[in-house]
Amino acid sequence: FTLLLLALPACSKAPYTGRDQLLLLSERAELSMGAQSFRQLMKKNHEKISRDPAIIGHVQRVWERIARASGKNYKWEFVVIKDDKTPNAFVLPGGKVFVYTGILPITLNEHGLATVLGHEVAHATARHGGERVSQTLLVNAGLAAVQIGLSKEGSRMSAQVMAALGAGVSVGILLPFSRLHESEADRIGLIYMAKAGYDPRRAVNFWKRMAAEARKSGGGKRL
Repeated sequence: FTLLLLALPACSKAPYTGRDQLLLLSERAELSMGAQSFRQLMKKNHEKISRDPAIIGHVQRVWERIARASGKNYKWEFVVIKDDKTPNAFVLPGGKVFVYTGILPITLNEHGLATVLGHEVAHATARHGGERVSQTLLVNAGLAAVQIGLSKEGSRMSAQVMAALGAGVSVGILLPFSRLHESEADRIGLIYMAKAGYDPRRAVNFWKRMAAEARKSGGGKRL
């Protein structure tokens, strides 16, 4: 009951989709966490940061248009990581995007890159990172309450029930939310593409190339 009371004032809505969100953290707290993570990753990957003017110029042209189309007043920044084996990109809360060089042959052109950057920018503007943290906090608090309630039933039973609950939460709650975030970022990202002057219909070709790469490597969608 207490958890529900805490959650009620934290409800928000995702941009464009209007989906109800649970956000227990303030946006300021998210930005602080994102900035801290950004500094750590920059330090860790210092030697891998690409300074190739052709690559940087290509990404920057698309990046500036997508970031401007989002209408969000973040301190937007992108970093290109030299890693040709990793077709990936990710974003931190507050708009710090990392792009691996391994994804550039798959993006192929500016429309493909706009698909990737639109998707990542959408994760940031929809505050998916803060939402995931909020979900995890709420789930962990619920599991802790159950564990306290089972403490009188003996350690063996408690451990078995908690293990079962943990698996159920992971598969039944957190993973579906993750898939929801990905599809929502796809949808919002297409809107940013269109607003930035790119053809969102060209995103289909990128995802086909991404799927083919995933089949070849035996993996799945990574963005």
